Amino acid sequence: MAGVIEVSREKFEELVADALDTIPPELTRVMDNVVVVVVDDPPEPDLLGLYTGVPLTERGDWYAGVLPDRIEIYRNPICSICETEDDVVQEVQITVVHEIAHHFGIDDDRLHTLGW
Repeated sequence: MAGVIEVSREKFEELVADALDTIPPELTRVMDNVVVVVVDDPPEPDLLGLYTGVPLTERGDWYAGVLPDRIEIYRNPICSICETEDDVVQEVQITVVHEIAHHFGIDDDRLHTLGW
């Protein structure tokens, strides 16, 4: 059963930063031209996060001088499905990993196969 827990934007941003710190260094070293931001509300319902950009697996010689890929983590939808702050921490971690996986070219079907 979902509840609604209030987590300040500042605290939520800390949780996202903490989640990013758990990504193995061998992966963060190869992440390229990507920014992770906290946004209060998604552009469409039912999104917890969104990756927009060109996955690393699709970049070629043509890839230069482009704006960074963008990973948005949506604060209000995540808080709305959580009952405790620990739930928020866990959901932020899952969402960050999920969206970073898209940066690496891993699609939703493969993520579900992997248990994400």
